[in-house]
Amino acid sequence: MKIALIAHDKKKKEIIRISKEYEEILSKHELFGTGTTGTKIMKATDLKIHLFKSGPLGGDQQIGARVSEGEMDMIIFLRDPLTSQPHEPDVNALIRLSDVYEIPLATNKSTAILLFKELENLAKNRLS
Repeated sequence: MKIALIAHDKKKKEIIRISKEYEEILSKHELFGTGTTGTKIMKATDLKIHLFKSGPLGGDQQIGARVSEGEMDMIIFLRDPLTSQPHEPDVNALIRLSDVYEIPLATNKSTAILLFKELENLAKNRLS
């Protein structure tokens, strides 16, 4: 699967923590990330991530373009709902595209963990 990993500034530590916790699962997939988030995850793990631009510089839009072209299967976007984002229209557009194209999207840690556990279950079922 092609999985995008994105996090607002106040959620970067959280996405790094869950990426480390589910590193074995994530390592079996093709990973994409916005510039800062992806770089920080790669520094903290052995995961290889294709980097787009930083979110405010168009990275969210680049991932949205991949969604619209059928080239993204899942998005983990840990959002900070309590802080205004200068690129909020881009964030909303990405969420809208994930709904239009029925791409699973986690906007918080609990949902991300559920999606990672489902990936783990799918892998186990393929081996059985």
